[in-house]
Amino acid sequence: MKRIVVLTATRAEYGLLKPIMEKLKSDPYYDTRIVVTGMHLSPEFGMTVREIKSDNVPIDKKIEIVLSSDTPVALSKSMGLALISFSEYFEECRPDALMVLGDRYETLAVCCAAMNARIPIFHLHGGETTEGAIDEAIRHSITKMSYLHFTSTEGYRKRVIQMGEAPDRVFNIGAMGVENALNIPCMSVVELEESIGFALGERYAVGTFHPVTLEKATAGRQMEELLAAVDQHKDIRYLFTGANSDTDGRNINQMLKDYAKCNDNFCFVDSLGIKRYLSALKNSLFVIGNSSSGLVEAPSFKIPTINIGDRQRGRISGETVIHCKPERDAIGEAIHKAMDGSFREAIKKAGNPYGDGHTSEKIVEIIKDYFVNDRIDIKKKFFDISFEI
Repeated sequence: MKRIVVLTATRAEYGLLKPIMEKLKSDPYYDTRIVVTGMHLSPEFGMTVREIKSDNVPIDKKIEIVLSSDTPVALSKSMGLALISFSEYFEECRPDALMVLGDRYETLAVCCAAMNARIPIFHLHGGETTEGAIDEAIRHSITKMSYLHFTSTEGYRKRVIQMGEAPDRVFNIGAMGVENALNIPCMSVVELEESIGFALGERYAVGTFHPVTLEKATAGRQMEELLAAVDQHKDIRYLFTGANSDTDGRNINQMLKDYAKCNDNFCFVDSLGIKRYLSALKNSLFVIGNSSSGLVEAPSFKIPTINIGDRQRGRISGETVIHCKPERDAIGEAIHKAMDGSFREAIKKAGNPYGDGHTSEKIVEIIKDYFVNDRIDIKKKFFDISFEI
């Protein structure tokens, strides 16, 4: 039996990892430990650990690291807490591997603790490019610490290999978001309305806007521009979810809450959870904001995505995505395009560049193959690398 720790720190990350957790838990070959940290344990960000508990997912450990501030100093202190706390947890748990997804600052700290403890890291969604966010540097740093790499496209697989990773340990398995979009049973609009306490009707859009972390103090201005564009389309109802705990995330959420109080066609929810979120996407007119879900999950529903600004710049996107500047006029033009009948008809035939929806089973099979055949050698990863000149 092999002990695998699966890390989850945010609502989006948990939704993506959940099918893998379920498959690992159901296989007696694995002793799967779920560790919850970060935004999950923060009341300010919806205390989303409750969603994990409601899914009856057993939690091995809850480790609090988030401070009640999103300044650069506070984020660095949170990383310090994560490094200390997870070092102690790994010493206590002694796992055979750590599974992580993505590019969050707390994930980087946890991976540093695992690397120091010589614990192999299995990384999902490496090789991706998001030029407007500090996530890119974090993501690539995690890649260099990881042993097995599960990328969402062939292009990203090639980038991980270009970074010096062994090709036989890098796998293009598609995106977990596509698997969720194609397999999770969605709620009806009526059920969703009852759940959130807001009438969506037949004409509504779903929005999420995160800070662009490589830009200095632009979050407030860009949110003002987005809300100004939204204000020109009162015939559409809007369902917005909260920003994450990056620098200025709390400012964005407060602006959304204030706008919702003054506009009866606008609803703000801290977190929808994966089922409600996908249900909202499925029946929406379009997705708006700068979340990766607009590029990964939304195309599976053949709905337009309005991707604002530079946060996702460089990430692979399909025909359903409309890119625009974070300016009210540009956002307004993008809304008009998303509502255009000919555009909406054209994207009905568009594919999703992020896979076929069989990601979790591929991951579990590959991991078992490496364990069973005794091919995981963390020393080789760091000390026995040969170079061709």
